[in-house]
Amino acid sequence: MDLLDRMLKHDRWATAEFIAICREMPDEQLDHEFDIGHKTIRETLDHMTYVVGFWCRLMEGEPHAAPRDDLSLDGLAERHERNYDRFEQLARRLVDEDRLDETFVDHYDIVQSFGATIPQVCYHNAIHRSDLRHILVRLGVELRGDYDPQEWEHFTGIL
Repeated sequence: MDLLDRMLKHDRWATAEFIAICREMPDEQLDHEFDIGHKTIRETLDHMTYVVGFWCRLMEGEPHAAPRDDLSLDGLAERHERNYDRFEQLARRLVDEDRLDETFVDHYDIVQSFGATIPQVCYHNAIHRSDLRHILVRLGVELRGDYDPQEWEHFTGIL
């Protein structure tokens, strides 16, 4: 497994873990507003799962607007898997084709490289997982760690 695979597999896993944790929560907790990030668990997960597909569309030259679909935890989990499948395939193809230094224009009409955008998507997710972790701790949810790359290796049995 190379570094790209590790980064992508960890990012996919960590977000899926937070979705799984939240499946056990009532709607009142999922929609309770806090003074951080996107304010609620549901809005944060919606944003995270949407943005992965958003950046794929931009990098592939497609219109970036897409309707937000099912906001249930099942719907968010399905969107996460669907968008992350696309993101992993795109990232791997760009690396394999040695295109990381090539550019595209983002939604602000700023030129971005593929090579910076791929890790940016993972970094973006990590920031919002930190928001989720903060909210979950405030709600009294017991977590088994920080869900970082080293824990991913141990929790999934890679090591």
